[in-house]
Amino acid sequence: MQKDQLFTRRRMLLAGAAALGSAGTAGIVLAAGGEETARTAAAPVPGPQARQALKPSAFRLQPFTGYGPPRTAPRKLKVRKKPILQISGRGRRMMLTFDDGPNPDYTPHILDTLARYDVRAMFFVCGECVADNRELLARMAEEGHVVGNHTWTHPLLTTLRRKEIRSEMERTSDIIEDTYGERPQWFRAPYGAWNRAAFQLGAEMGMEPMAWTVDTTDWMEPGTGTIIDQVEDGAAPGVVVLSHDAGGDRSQTVRAIREWLPYLIDSGYRLTVPARRM
Repeated sequence: MQKDQLFTRRRMLLAGAAALGSAGTAGIVLAAGGEETARTAAAPVPGPQARQALKPSAFRLQPFTGYGPPRTAPRKLKVRKKPILQISGRGRRMMLTFDDGPNPDYTPHILDTLARYDVRAMFFVCGECVADNRELLARMAEEGHVVGNHTWTHPLLTTLRRKEIRSEMERTSDIIEDTYGERPQWFRAPYGAWNRAAFQLGAEMGMEPMAWTVDTTDWMEPGTGTIIDQVEDGAAPGVVVLSHDAGGDRSQTVRAIREWLPYLIDSGYRLTVPARRM
């Protein structure tokens, strides 16, 4: 099934997944700059904005140049029952994530805006999109962004057999490593639809499950102003923001980030990425 045929289902499933994800406890992962841990805690509550200088993230990823050590088996992780929804760390930290790309019409503009403000983000990519846009993944590596696995064709995992889920995840991890220089350490289920197999297989492949705290609703194309409001109203320490750089017309997302990103920075937020496991 082509991705553009999935967006009616996406609108229903993502709305339900977002409501479900915010209803319970949230996993927390420590952002770059400290020892990586994970635990559970209550979801963050938006608070008043405090103006302070933003220090650029020190995270830099140096991509491989073609010749390097042979692949090694990923470190197996503890199997989780819920995805991580927010980040931990000192200060007013937030994390920006973008799903479904890369896409040559929208991803470069988002990368340009992130580069303008010296901000790192996470991109959960689909393998079939990477195959057509390898240069964009290479740019993400060069500019210090973290790339996660979002399956090969963006299927609804709860309708697939275990071996089909494995194939979707493994193929995507392989092309990410070939293009980006490292195997992904993070996985996000399409539509936010998780099942036991996705958690188990992700852990076997060395990937932690990452969800989100604030949904920009850009997948519904609600208007640039609505997207801006969703981010600015939901801003709080520990928040993980969900946006999209592919899968539909993302021109509203491109315009919105040019407004809400400087607002977050001026409000004293540090936009960061997870610590790397070596």
